[in-house]
Amino acid sequence: MPDQLSQQALDVRAALAQALGAADATLTEARSQHIAAVERRDRVAAAAERQRVQLALARDNRLRDIDHRHHDELAALAGAAAAAGQTGAPGAAGDRWDSWQPTPGMPGDTAPELRIGRLLLPFDGEIPALVPLLDRGHVVVRGDERLGDEVVAGLLLRALGSAPPGTVRLTGYDPENLGGGLAGFAPLAGAGVLTFVGPGGLPALLDELVEHVRRINETVLAGEHTSLRELAAATGRRPEPWRVAVLLNPGALGRHERQQLERLLRTGAACGVHLVVRGVGVRAVPGIEVIEAAAGDQARSSGAGDLPIRLDPGPPATVLTLTSRRIADEVAAGPAPVALASLLPAAEWQETSELGLTAPLGDSPQGTEVRVTLADYPPHALIAGPSGTGKTNLIYAWMGALSARYSPTELAFYLLDFKEGVSFARFAPGRRDPSWLPHVRLVGVNVNTDREFGLALLRFLGSELRRRADAAKRHEVTNLAELRAEDPDGHWPRIVAVVDEFQVLLAGRDAVASEAVDLLEDLARRGRSQGIHLVLASQDVSGIEALWGRPALVAQFSLRIALPRARRVLAETNLAAESLPRYHAVVNADSGAHPANKVVRVPSAGDRNSWNELQHRLWRRRPHDLPAPRLFDGDAIPRLEDSPDYRKLQAGVTLPSPVVLLGETIDVTARSARTELRRAPGRNLAVLGTRVDEACAVLGTAARSLATQFEPGAVRFSVACLDTDASGAVDTLKADLNPADTGFYDASNVDWLLEDTADAAGQEPGDRPHFLFLYAVDAVPSLGGSVLRILRQGPERRIHVLGWWRGAALLRDTLGGQASRTDPIGAWVALDVHGSELAPYFPSAGAPAWYPRPWRALHFDRSVHRGAEVIIPYGVS
Repeated sequence: MPDQLSQQALDVRAALAQALGAADATLTEARSQHIAAVERRDRVAAAAERQRVQLALARDNRLRDIDHRHHDELAALAGAAAAAGQTGAPGAAGDRWDSWQPTPGMPGDTAPELRIGRLLLPFDGEIPALVPLLDRGHVVVRGDERLGDEVVAGLLLRALGSAPPGTVRLTGYDPENLGGGLAGFAPLAGAGVLTFVGPGGLPALLDELVEHVRRINETVLAGEHTSLRELAAATGRRPEPWRVAVLLNPGALGRHERQQLERLLRTGAACGVHLVVRGVGVRAVPGIEVIEAAAGDQARSSGAGDLPIRLDPGPPATVLTLTSRRIADEVAAGPAPVALASLLPAAEWQETSELGLTAPLGDSPQGTEVRVTLADYPPHALIAGPSGTGKTNLIYAWMGALSARYSPTELAFYLLDFKEGVSFARFAPGRRDPSWLPHVRLVGVNVNTDREFGLALLRFLGSELRRRADAAKRHEVTNLAELRAEDPDGHWPRIVAVVDEFQVLLAGRDAVASEAVDLLEDLARRGRSQGIHLVLASQDVSGIEALWGRPALVAQFSLRIALPRARRVLAETNLAAESLPRYHAVVNADSGAHPANKVVRVPSAGDRNSWNELQHRLWRRRPHDLPAPRLFDGDAIPRLEDSPDYRKLQAGVTLPSPVVLLGETIDVTARSARTELRRAPGRNLAVLGTRVDEACAVLGTAARSLATQFEPGAVRFSVACLDTDASGAVDTLKADLNPADTGFYDASNVDWLLEDTADAAGQEPGDRPHFLFLYAVDAVPSLGGSVLRILRQGPERRIHVLGWWRGAALLRDTLGGQASRTDPIGAWVALDVHGSELAPYFPSAGAPAWYPRPWRALHFDRSVHRGAEVIIPYGVS
């Protein structure tokens, strides 16, 4: 038993020893693991610390990167916002007041937004606070009244300065201050850019604006466009101005006024009608910008959300006043015209005038062409406009448009300008420019003292009318279109006769005015059917008694064109011309009745470079057999060498009788006044007057024209100078006459000549004609007997006297006194002799209507003339 116990104790001890050893080993292992764990823990902790440091560093770097990027993005955003502000509100719409200037832009571009101040954002930078107005909507200003007035003034000035002058029209309603809130804009009122409405006028103003919106929708937009902004973008033109109504504290609104205001707020912007309102409660809805005016950083705008705004101060008073005056002056001067090229077709000379002449005269306010027609109806045009309103420019534009569409075989112009100037001279060849407008057949300039030339033009047109009427009868037709169809080989262009300042022709109650009115009435009545159209222009047609005394004549001019401030050319109740701007006209094809009005903006056609380009192009295309037009210049002295009649004279050509050329007639053709010296009683010529140069010019022309018709030795000339003032002209004449055929005399020996010639006048005719040129016959009274015998008997013996008497009474003395007959003088040329003095030499009852004019003469030949004709003596070559 003990052994067992001992053994058990040993076993226990061995087990315990073994367990203790195992435990020690386990402890040692645990301690080793603990140490490793601690080391591992330390390493992890160290790594974690390092990671934490690295993460913190990375975080800091990342935060720095984010800050930098955010800063850059904010800077870019600020730059973009600033650029957007400059783009959305360029120039006058957004510049600060210290550097502000008007910068008119638009018409077809988008209207800019307008600056009211500066947006306050959490970063530096100039970000403008912009408000839409023109073409976009309306503005309501609330809050501080003083600051609100400054906001309104700034908005209006920026709108005015951003648009072309006159395209923004203001209407002010300020019942409390009686317009004082808009006092700085007062200079605009005189130009019609600003209109003040008095207290109580708000209902009428709102009704007018609503009616304006209705008209724009019906007649301008007409369903083709949704707004004027869209129309302007499509056409590049703005047909209507912006109308901005400024309502300052209008007070309580009635039901009707509130309804009209809401209509305008809803529909006005699309039609260019905008409201700027202060003191009226209006809901902030799309299209209405609400500005809360407050000091410091407290201002707000509905378009900027909750962002604070620092409002700009109002525009300086000097800037406001000077700008208003400048705009008013520019509006009064009128808009600059567009170019002549806008009237020209893509292809020239492609149209026929068979049924009429149609061409654009310019653009309407809606941007569409305004075309003008001359045909059976309307047949003739009446143009009126005070000096400086563009009457000549309108005529140029109309002629340019017609000339580019119709060839010279389709259209012929006859141009006459009665005022002192050369407006039409550019259409004829000149010294510096040999070109001419191929359609022009006649140009008359500086004819204000030569009313006879206007009468000659009417006579010519009358003869052309008879020629066409006779041709129509032969072909059994009634109008030009039918005549051209029946006679396609005939030359039947439509004729347009333009007479500027035509009232000069009709002035007074003399024979010229009386005949001119009769001819005008006949041409106006019958010319329409034969393609002859009259265009009469004047600064003022209201005082032309001869015109308005013939209502049947006036009625034929159904096409009326009125320039700014023209009087009476339109119907009495039609006042459209009174408010026209410069370069505009009212075209009315219904005798001036108001419903037929068409407002047209006339292009600039007076620029010589633009016109020359067109004229040279058409001139190069002219038919090669087309003659240059006849140019009659009342200030020019014609030359004998340029006379077609003189160039036809040839020596040795047998003529029925010698022809004496005396001067150029005031006629459509460059015809020379002439007298034939036949073998018949009275075939002598007397020049009457005291003007030495003109008398010598007439006698010199007569001598040169006669000398051209004879071979040497076939004629005899005797020239007697009895006035030393004429000696220079006689000396000049010597070089043009054959010395072998000519004898020269003076007071010392002329009696021999006259006595021998008087004896020869009583004998048989000589072998050759004998022409006596006597300068100042009355200077030697003792020669009167011999001269009278030659005058009476000489012509039948081929002896003719061409003499100068220094007065009509002095010629009567030569003829035998007051009771003597004047038959020996068959032709005469009167210079500074009044018509009453010529009665004895004039066959009709009374005396010719003649009032002397410089370098003009009255010619009468009893063998061919029923009345005397005015001539221009040829000058010395």
